[in-house]
Amino acid sequence: MFTGIIQAVGTVADMQPRGGDMRLRIDTGKLSLDDVALGDSICTNGVCLTVIELSGDGYWADVSVETLNFTTLGDLKTGSVVNLEKALTPQSRLGGHIVSGHVDGVGQVVSLSEDARSIRVVLRAPDQLARYIAHKGSICIDGTSLTVNAVKGAEFDLNIIPQTMAETVFGHYRVGSSVNLEVDVIARYLERLIQGDAAASASAEGLSMETLAENGFLGGLNTSMWKQ
Repeated sequence: MFTGIIQAVGTVADMQPRGGDMRLRIDTGKLSLDDVALGDSICTNGVCLTVIELSGDGYWADVSVETLNFTTLGDLKTGSVVNLEKALTPQSRLGGHIVSGHVDGVGQVVSLSEDARSIRVVLRAPDQLARYIAHKGSICIDGTSLTVNAVKGAEFDLNIIPQTMAETVFGHYRVGSSVNLEVDVIARYLERLIQGDAAASASAEGLSMETLAENGFLGGLNTSMWKQ
């Protein structure tokens, strides 16, 4: 588990293809590895990776073909920068929100604009993830815990303060950049719980307004309005 509070920006120092998978060496920069042991987890651009070897000021990790195909780690090159966070401990402050390091999908940067001293970033999520993104809810972008300012369809807005711009990979984003997305895990579990027995069906899909109404979440509202 992680908090989504980035501790350092690292650099991809080496990439070694291994039978369809990839072995990565990450230089961790200012992030100390003194308390990291083999088998520990480090969140790398939002992906939970297992440390298989410690080497000087960095670590090696194996990345499966599944992860390469369904996250932005497959687009990394030697010299790419990545957000880093060590796994939390019982003594850690939960400054962000609960992050698992299990990426749900890849989004794209739609626009970046100045907003006083901050940067307003608009991103687009895959359509199947849009229902989990809520106004003032939490979302994890490349391992960074952030608050959603506004939502319109599959697009959502974030306000990035100067500290976050300087201490994460956000400063490297451009229009069209791809980012790893992890939605709030509570939203996913809530959906499954509301589905009840229907969740066991192979044809079970996401929640509908009718399902929410049947389970008392819409307070008897006329659901026909949502079909228009």
